[in-house]
Amino acid sequence: MLVVLDAVISGAQCSSASFSHPDDIVVIHGLRTAIGKAKRGSFKDTTPDELLSSVMAAVLREVGLSPERLGDICVGNVLQPGAGALMARVASFLSGFPETVPIYTVNRMCSSGLQAVFNVAGAIRSGSYDIGLACGVESMSLRNTGDPGDLSSRFMDCDQARDCIIPMGITSENVAERFGVSREKQDAFALSSQQKANRAQQQGIFDQEICPVTTKFVDKDGLECTVTVTKDDGIRAGTTLAGLTKLRAAFKADGSTTAGNSSQVSDGAAAVLVGRRSTAEALSLPILGVLRASAVVGVPPDVMGIGPAYAIPAALKQAGLTLDDIDIFEINEAFASQAVYCVEKLGIPLEKVNPNGGAIALGHPLGCTGARQIVTLLNELKRRGRRSYGVVSMCIGTGMGAAAVFEYPGP
Repeated sequence: MLVVLDAVISGAQCSSASFSHPDDIVVIHGLRTAIGKAKRGSFKDTTPDELLSSVMAAVLREVGLSPERLGDICVGNVLQPGAGALMARVASFLSGFPETVPIYTVNRMCSSGLQAVFNVAGAIRSGSYDIGLACGVESMSLRNTGDPGDLSSRFMDCDQARDCIIPMGITSENVAERFGVSREKQDAFALSSQQKANRAQQQGIFDQEICPVTTKFVDKDGLECTVTVTKDDGIRAGTTLAGLTKLRAAFKADGSTTAGNSSQVSDGAAAVLVGRRSTAEALSLPILGVLRASAVVGVPPDVMGIGPAYAIPAALKQAGLTLDDIDIFEINEAFASQAVYCVEKLGIPLEKVNPNGGAIALGHPLGCTGARQIVTLLNELKRRGRRSYGVVSMCIGTGMGAAAVFEYPGP
């Protein structure tokens, strides 16, 4: 059974998404770091507090906003102890933020960065404050997903509870088998992601959304040097369909999910400045986008990847929009199997999906991804130069999906 678990910050109904209101929840600015390959990429020696600090400080600096104006900061994180609560507070001080600015963390697994935006938006909507910072960060080099934490032995007696610990790769295989997503479709989707991301990188499309990070890097000889990272390093420009076809299944002997058609394990951070429209206008701050609707839904844990197929319609219904009204869908590519299923289930034209590539090419730093997708989406809508709508969505481990609808108001 598919159950809507949560719906946050519902947009006004019946085409009111095109209206402007002083209480609109707006995205003022957003930046991300480059995304590094875990264990061997640019940020393998960089702690998450340093990653987070770099992007938090840069977002405020670029719009000229003093951190004292922030009502709160929410950070999505999955793997750090306590969902990174200590790490986040340390990052705020490393950013030069005063002790009077509070900060906390949230963990809704792969949607944690998006959930941080939902939380800040909800607090603004309720009147708690007028401007907040929503972030996401993950170092998958320094932490791994192998420890489920403390669980009662009773969870083994409940089928759905037990399904929550199914390895993500196996849930991908379940989706492929249950819904008939062929290896050929998965590899073709993965190739397209790599090609689009490579083209975007070569054309400098990501440059406007990436905050340079100066950090340490230890080379293969053990020598430490200082580097400034400005480019995603997971993009494989030489990817071919023939090469993808030769890869062995990664999670199941006769399976179809491979290292080439799965998201990359990665490091990165992103930050999104969110405010009430009237406050942003009073402070002469830019408005990059408007949050029109959001939803989180529950799906069976053993096929968790289908989440976007149910979260996207829920969010669109809140916004009073249809699939045809949306110009870009940023759907997280946890696995090609689930991304293909969701796109086909909803009937989304492929040219509208992840036009600059997705997590198969860029990587999926768990807590960061949702915030990163917002930054990528709104910058692409801005680049196209007209009022338009976009959706950010992802599947969530343990069986959920999340989605948000954004409007780019135009130049």
